[in-house]
Amino acid sequence: QVQLVESGGGLVQPGGSLRLSCTTSGSILRFNYMGWYRQAPGKERELVATLSRDGSTNYADSVKGRFTISRDNVKNTVYLQMNSLKPDDTAVYYCNARSLVGYWGQGTQVTVSS
Repeated sequence: QVQLVESGGGLVQPGGSLRLSCTTSGSILRFNYMGWYRQAPGKERELVATLSRDGSTNYADSVKGRFTISRDNVKNTVYLQMNSLKPDDTAVYYCNARSLVGYWGQGTQVTVSS
C-alpha cells in the first residue's frame, strides 16, 4: 500500500514562504509523476506543479516563478517551495503520485493571511 505523508503547511503572511514536503514509503522513482494539487473552499482541486521521473516539471500559470517543485531521491521526498505567497494561495495542498494508478496524501492546510 502506497502512503504519502505531507507536512509543512501553516499560517503565513502575504509575501512569505513555506516549504511543503511529501514523503512516501519506498522509492519515489517508481512513479511516473509526482506532484502537488490544491483545493480552496468551494473550488475544485487544481494542479499546482508536477515532476516527472525524468526530471521535467510543469507548473500552473498562477504559481510560475513563485513555486518550485523538487525531490530528494534518497529521502523519498518531494518538496514544494512556495515563495511570495498570496491570499489566493490559501488552500489544502495534496501530494499526488501516479503510475498506472494514482495515490493521494491526506492534505496539508496552507493559509496566507495578515
